[in-house]
Amino acid sequence: MTGRQRCRWCESDPLLRDYHDAEWGVPVRDSRALWELLNLEGAQAGLAWITVLRKREGYRRAFAGFDPEKVAAFGPADVERLMGDAGIIRARAKIEATIGNARAYLAMQAAGEDFADFAWSMVGGAPLKGDGVTVPASTPLSEAMSKALKKRGFKFVGPVIAYSWMQAAGMVNDHGASCFRR
Repeated sequence: MTGRQRCRWCESDPLLRDYHDAEWGVPVRDSRALWELLNLEGAQAGLAWITVLRKREGYRRAFAGFDPEKVAAFGPADVERLMGDAGIIRARAKIEATIGNARAYLAMQAAGEDFADFAWSMVGGAPLKGDGVTVPASTPLSEAMSKALKKRGFKFVGPVIAYSWMQAAGMVNDHGASCFRR
């Protein structure tokens, strides 16, 4: 795939380039996969995405393949185990947020609310297209998404994280104007 124009942010690392080419901005409509991606975006808070991307498999191992039912059952001993796991970012608040987010996800299910339907309803069911030039850190829509997630009990889902998640999950297409993925 050399010779193709890409978004500038992925040029510094082959792992970022592969992620950009195969995943970033591809619409994700599976509830569990969206939930996993939301938690990974939350883990990024204050860090570079490459840090999380390099630890993604560690996260999948540590959080039971991002099975919400298994993660929701994690208790204090699991938090301590995860605090010692070098395969993830060892931030207690982020670990506890992922566990709480599993519980929030399951509460939505129990109430008859599908996570993917909820997320995609916020963008009218189809990807929104950015202008190909500017990439905001957050938008009024990501602020609304953040509030809706927080109302349902989710943590580490501020407007910037919500927007990054919406981009990664293909709810927003922010590939650059000259990017082959646009």
